[in-house]
Amino acid sequence: MSKIRPQFKVVSLTDAAAEKIKAIMANADRPFEGVRVGVKNGGCAGMSYTMEYAQSVNPLDEVVEDKGVKVLIDPKAVLFLLGTQMDYVTDKLSAQFVFNNPNQTSACGCGESVAITPASGESLAVTA
Repeated sequence: MSKIRPQFKVVSLTDAAAEKIKAIMANADRPFEGVRVGVKNGGCAGMSYTMEYAQSVNPLDEVVEDKGVKVLIDPKAVLFLLGTQMDYVTDKLSAQFVFNNPNQTSACGCGESVAITPASGESLAVTA
């Protein structure tokens, strides 16, 4: 008899992030499947987060549904994003999505790029 393990979410959303994504998608000019999150090489620290509307789910996307929002994660970004919490923060001078990533080792001074170490295999263990 096999033991069923709970699904580990690569990314989770705060209430603020989920509400903002729902509002953005409700005001989009056409329907979208969800938002696609990933990382790309670039910037002075080495990598930056990406976020865009997703018209469809790619066969290899990691699909996370959290608080009524569908987040699609580029398969190349999964190990960089494991355990990340996506938040939406508003202060006096800005409003933006923020990635609280335990794999992030540093960030540049301008806040546009980060250094991220991929999660190790031990990070993937989930206990029932």
